Amino acid sequence: METVATATPAQPARFPFWLRFFEPAPPAPVMLTDPAAIQQSYRTWQWKVLFSSIIGYATFYFVRKNLSTAMPIMERDLGISKTELGAFLTLHGVLYGVSKFGNGFFADRCNARAFMVIGLVASAVMNIFFGLSSAVITLGIVWMINGWVQGMGFPPCARLLTHWFPPKQLATKMSIWNTSHSIGAGVIVALCGYLVKVNWRLCFLVPAAIAFVIAVFLWLTLPDTPPSVGLPEVEGTQTTTASKERDENHMAFLVENVFRNKYIWIVSVSNLFVYVLRYTVFDWGTSYLTQAKHVDITNASWMVAGFEVAGLIGALLAGWMTDRFFGGRAMRACVFYMILAGVSIFLFWKMAGESAFLNSALLCAMGFFIYGPQCLIGIAAANLATKRAAATAVGLTGFFGYLSTLLSGVGFGALVKNHGWNAGFAGLLGIAAIGTVLFMFAWPAKAHGYSDLE
Repeated sequence: METVATATPAQPARFPFWLRFFEPAPPAPVMLTDPAAIQQSYRTWQWKVLFSSIIGYATFYFVRKNLSTAMPIMERDLGISKTELGAFLTLHGVLYGVSKFGNGFFADRCNARAFMVIGLVASAVMNIFFGLSSAVITLGIVWMINGWVQGMGFPPCARLLTHWFPPKQLATKMSIWNTSHSIGAGVIVALCGYLVKVNWRLCFLVPAAIAFVIAVFLWLTLPDTPPSVGLPEVEGTQTTTASKERDENHMAFLVENVFRNKYIWIVSVSNLFVYVLRYTVFDWGTSYLTQAKHVDITNASWMVAGFEVAGLIGALLAGWMTDRFFGGRAMRACVFYMILAGVSIFLFWKMAGESAFLNSALLCAMGFFIYGPQCLIGIAAANLATKRAAATAVGLTGFFGYLSTLLSGVGFGALVKNHGWNAGFAGLLGIAAIGTVLFMFAWPAKAHGYSDLE
C-alpha cells in the first residue's frame, strides 16, 4: 500500500447545527509520520473499510429486495395484480434513483459512517411498517419512502472506497466490494424463500431486525476519511490540495468533472439498460419460474439466489480483468460482458425448457455476465470523477440505473400481463443490444480523471 504524506486537506465550513451529525470527521489530532506505522495502519483500516462496507451494503439489500420473493404470495393473499406489484417496484426504484443522485452530492461532503447508519436504520423502520400493513395504497407509500432512504446506502460507500484505495487498485477493490450486491440479494432471496411459506410478512420483519443489528456494527467499525484517523491521503489522489477542497470551488468542480464529462453521461445511460436486465431477472425470476416453468417457490428462490452468486463471481472477475488486461478502462470489458449477457438470456428463454439443471445453469450465466457491467459502471464513474466527486458521479449513474424500474417494474409487469412471457424476453434481448452499443461509444474513455487535475 502506497501513501503520500501531503498536508491534510482543509476541512469544509461547519455544517448548520441541524446537520452536524453528518459533518465530516475532523483530522485526528495526532498524524502518523513513521512510514512503517502508516503502512500497517493503512492495511488494517483498508480491510476494515472493505469488510464493514460490504456487510453494511449487503444488509441494505435485506430490506430492499425482500419484496421480490414475497410478491407471488402477496398477489394471492391480498389480491394485488402484477401491474400493481410492478408499480411498487417502479415507484420504489425511481425514488431510489433520485435519492441516490441527490444523496451522492450530499455524501461527497458528509461523514460516511453517520450517513450509512442513518439510512439503514430508516429502511429497517419502513420494512416494519410494510410488514404490518395490508392496504395497497399504504404499502405503496411505505415502499416509496423506503426507496428514498435506500439511496443513502451506496453514496457513503463510494466516498469511503475512493478515499481509502488508490485509483490503480480501485477496480479490483471495488469489484470485491461489489460482491455485497450479490451477497445481500442472494442471501435474502434464499431466506425469504423459507419465511414466505410461514407468512409473507416475515419477509419484512425478520430482515428489519437484522438491519438494526448491522447498523450498530457499522457505527462501531467504520471510519470516515484517512486524515480522520491520523493517516495521509492515499497515493494517486494527492492533486486534491487544500485550495481545491474549499466549499466555494466544489460546485465548479462537479460541473467540470461530472456534468460536462461525456463519458460519465454515456455510462450513466448505459446503466439504465444494465439495470433493466438485472432487476427484471431478479424481481420477476421467481414469478416466471413458478408460473411458466412450474417450479416450487422455495426451489425457484434458490435458483434466483444462484443468479446472484454467479453475479458475484462475474463482478470479481470483471474488476480483476479491468486492472489486469484493460489498464483500468472498465467500459471496454463491459462491451464483451453485455454481448454474452444477451446470448445467455436468449438461451434461457428458448433452450432451457423445464429442465431444472439448464434453467439453473443459464440463470447463473445471466448473473455472471450482467453483474460484470453493473460493477464496472460504478468503478468507471468514481475513477473518472476522482474522489472529490465520486459519490455524485455514482449517484448520477444510479439515478439512471433505477429509472430502469419504469421498464423492469410496471413496464415488464404490464407487458407480461397483456402479451405473455415471450414478449417480455424479446424485450430483454433488445435492451441488451442497446446497452452493448452504448458501451461501445464509451470505448475511448480514460481509466481515471486524476491526470487531468495535474
